[in-house]
Amino acid sequence: MKTIKINNNLKNKSMNYSTIKKTAVAATLVAALGFADTAQAQQVFGGRSQYRTWSIGVQGGITTPNALIGGNNNFGQKVGYFQNKVGEYYGLTVRKQFSHLFGLEVEANRGKIKTYNHNESGPAFENNSGSNLGRAQSAETKVNWAASLNGVFQLGTIDFLRRENAVNFYAKVGIGAFAYNPTQFSNNDFGGTVVYDQKWGEDILGDRSPSNPRDKDYRLGMIVPVGVGAKFKLSEVVALNLGYTMNFTDEALLYGPGRNTTTKQRFSNVYGGLEFTLGSKDKQNLTFANPVATMYDELKDPSLRNEVEALKQRVSTLEGTVNTLSADADGDGVSDKFDKCPGTPAGTPVDGSGCPIKFPEPVVDNVTSNGYYAPIQFEFDSSVLKTSSYSTLDKLAKEVRDNNSSVTLDGYASAEGSEAYNMTLSKDRANSVKQYLVNAGVSSSSITANGYGEKKNQSHLIQLKKVVFKTVVLRSKNNRI
Repeated sequence: MKTIKINNNLKNKSMNYSTIKKTAVAATLVAALGFADTAQAQQVFGGRSQYRTWSIGVQGGITTPNALIGGNNNFGQKVGYFQNKVGEYYGLTVRKQFSHLFGLEVEANRGKIKTYNHNESGPAFENNSGSNLGRAQSAETKVNWAASLNGVFQLGTIDFLRRENAVNFYAKVGIGAFAYNPTQFSNNDFGGTVVYDQKWGEDILGDRSPSNPRDKDYRLGMIVPVGVGAKFKLSEVVALNLGYTMNFTDEALLYGPGRNTTTKQRFSNVYGGLEFTLGSKDKQNLTFANPVATMYDELKDPSLRNEVEALKQRVSTLEGTVNTLSADADGDGVSDKFDKCPGTPAGTPVDGSGCPIKFPEPVVDNVTSNGYYAPIQFEFDSSVLKTSSYSTLDKLAKEVRDNNSSVTLDGYASAEGSEAYNMTLSKDRANSVKQYLVNAGVSSSSITANGYGEKKNQSHLIQLKKVVFKTVVLRSKNNRI
């Protein structure tokens, strides 16, 4: 039982070692993913809460009646790209940055768009433009308001060349609505006779039709802004924002009636502004945060490296301890550290200290006064005679018969087991010998069988009448498990 207990202890130690290794690995991962806040401001997989993600911006710029990708707007005949008249355009933005790469922005603007036909277009009047007051050579569209929800994609936050981002490029695309009203003029300098200035009627599915009653100053339409830009970090709070946006509309009357009566019109705006990041200055602005630098800092953090090395040393020490405890050179199941009998032959039963277990053998002695001695053996923990005892008992039976004498059989048992059990066993064994002698022709009246258990465990004389004195001792150890 002691051996089994020690083996279980060794298994428990192995299990503890495995658990310790797993714990050490887990602790290493935890340390790698985020050490103390005092060591570094940002952590990989630390979430958005460790950054500043909200910002507001103000911007202003100019508009042009065309786009880089071209199009078929009304007016603009014989007008080069840089010959367009420009109008003012200004507004506000509110942005929430959700990751290093993506944010959502609400943008609101208002302003004017100007377009005209060059005198060299001859004639300079726009076909189908104006009204009964005449045809137009130019138009000015007032944008009372334009609002859109934009997805902003950061293009320069991941940088393997520089630790800190001072410049960040972005692209945006959105969808929204705007309210506008075009005014057309008879000349191309926006100062002649007004030949078209429309009032708008009731809403029809979001648009305002030119039907009566015309009491609305602006028409509603859909707008899709698509643009690119760059932000320059001026401080931890302020950034310079420069950009270009093409605004695609669902409106053929953006500049009033003209030669393209069904073509959806468009315009562009170039802007500059300042963006202010909200939140604590102790947190980094997610717009300019470089995730590569964050990962590098964690991997190179001296405190982290020291912690990892300490964990490795502890694991190495534990490995050595477990290896020492699990060493068993003789394979008896007892660690060499606790083995008091090293070198035990293979297969030898051992106790908790690694020493061979000595099992007592059942012994029954038959001693006679004339020098005759031979063991009488029984089956283990039993009163059944072994066949090796038959020759001895046959000789005894012959002597008793030949001499017409009597014999006393005293049975004993070793100290193992309860006293009552040993008493019964000693009587049964004495009676077993008596029965054998009877079967061998000895008169039952000539045999006396006694059982003394463990109390009288010594030799006792048995008198064989008239001829010889003999001692018959029946003694055996129970050896029960």
